Amino acid sequence: MTMEATTLAEPEQPQALGWRGRHGWTAATVLIAALIALPIVVVLLHVLVPAGEVWSHLWHTVLPRYLLNSLGLLVGVGIGVTVIGVGTAWLVVMYRFPGRAWFQWALLLPLAVPTYVIAYAYTDLLQFAGPVQSGLRAWFEWGRGDYWFPQVRSLGGAIVLMSLVLYPYVYLLSRAAFIEQSVCALEVGRTLGRGPLALFVGVAVPLARPAIAAGVALALMETLNDFGAVQFFGVDTFTTGIYRTWFGLGEQAAAAQLAACLLVLVFLLLALERASRRRAQYFHTSSRYRELPRQPLQGMRALLAVGACGLPVLLGFLLPAALLLGMHFREGDPLFGSRFLEFARNSLTLAVVAAFLAVGTAVLLSYGVRLRRNAITTGAARVASVGYAIPGSVIAVGVLIPLGWLDVRMNVFMSERFGILPGLLFTGTMVVLLYAYVVRFLAVSYNTVEASLGKITPSMDAVSRTLGIGAGATLRRVHMPIMRGSLLAAGILVFVDVMKELPATIILRPFDFDTLAVRAYELASDERLAQASTSALAIVAVGIIPVILLSLAMSRSRPGSG
Repeated sequence: MTMEATTLAEPEQPQALGWRGRHGWTAATVLIAALIALPIVVVLLHVLVPAGEVWSHLWHTVLPRYLLNSLGLLVGVGIGVTVIGVGTAWLVVMYRFPGRAWFQWALLLPLAVPTYVIAYAYTDLLQFAGPVQSGLRAWFEWGRGDYWFPQVRSLGGAIVLMSLVLYPYVYLLSRAAFIEQSVCALEVGRTLGRGPLALFVGVAVPLARPAIAAGVALALMETLNDFGAVQFFGVDTFTTGIYRTWFGLGEQAAAAQLAACLLVLVFLLLALERASRRRAQYFHTSSRYRELPRQPLQGMRALLAVGACGLPVLLGFLLPAALLLGMHFREGDPLFGSRFLEFARNSLTLAVVAAFLAVGTAVLLSYGVRLRRNAITTGAARVASVGYAIPGSVIAVGVLIPLGWLDVRMNVFMSERFGILPGLLFTGTMVVLLYAYVVRFLAVSYNTVEASLGKITPSMDAVSRTLGIGAGATLRRVHMPIMRGSLLAAGILVFVDVMKELPATIILRPFDFDTLAVRAYELASDERLAQASTSALAIVAVGIIPVILLSLAMSRSRPGSG
């Protein structure tokens, strides 16, 4: 309550700033929000641009399939990540069983595996020529058509594999929500005669409902953003349709209108998530807090708990990593060497620069809101944070259109005035990629930076002003050293996301500029899965380090600490 009272008093402080300082930070906040929102606005405005017969053709042929497949993915992955994420979170928080201490952080490891990487690994394992079906045919002396085997490259296969990779979003938030629950609430349920399952369904899950809904929403937004896995599996979605319409048909307007349809689907998803939070009317009514005791499990129950927690780790991380490692040693990338180092350098350069830009932008945005908290700045922050909910293919289309127009205007101007053609200054360079990354992943860094900045008492700002230190110097000399750990964490999260990002990278990358993700995608598209394993394995190896750090930090958290 003390922290809330201090925060409410904060709007009085900016009055001590000069007119130029107050309005300068407000203008900077609004400008950042405008730049982040530009690609989204461009996509929405293109709904009004006539697309001619192309849109009519899409409407009558592929658009229903895009919609049905996208909705099917959402429903299937939503159910999968909820069951796995909530179930494993409840087990590691409430029970003691062999390996629980290891599972509570190991369950986060699939975050390091991009969806297209796990798709490549399991396709090599389960396809007709793979070791599983080959072994079955040799063992039972079967021929083609003598047996039925589930098709991994299908909508069902995509749902299962995406669930194995994306459930950590739900697990992470659900576990935190369960830890914050007091044993007093569960004791009330026990006095009413409810058993463990009834307590879980009737008390614990409703109290954690907002966190569960937020985790599921994150997983579903990543599902809509996916390009590599669904394209490789031959599942037509809005993301693959946008890519084909843009590059296959060369139709900007039609691609933008497909992107607008996907954008509407994303906004509906966000609206449902917010409505779910508003409808949840479950609260902690006891002022007493006692830590949740972990109940020991023995015998078959302990074995089932180990299996429930171990299976997602095995199928979502250990087995894919082992498969990729085996494919690499069997027949790795033929360019593994100097050219492969170029791919790795491109990926690392983009990831590092994008992380630096995203964190720097997040600091400016969150500090602008802190100095001048009003409807304008808070609204601008919300607009700037919506990018993570927008699929990379949508952002790519929204970025290419205005920057492409700017390139044309610049060339016309330079040609008429100076007789020179500078070429593609924006769309032909890394600038367009970095811009798209910041739009897409700013929310990841902003949420971390804002939470850290909010923990710094406003009295530090007041003391700085009494010493004659301006707002910018206060941020640089006082706040940033305190937030050093959070800034590093925000940068790591953006770094991992950029390393895995595929849709925007494929569409926006400069000519002859390939990354590890693009290299893996191109080889897999040519059915050279074993060669694609080298790039895929490198992405996993780089991504696992920050994920392990996050996992270890979680494992050190104790119930009741929050």
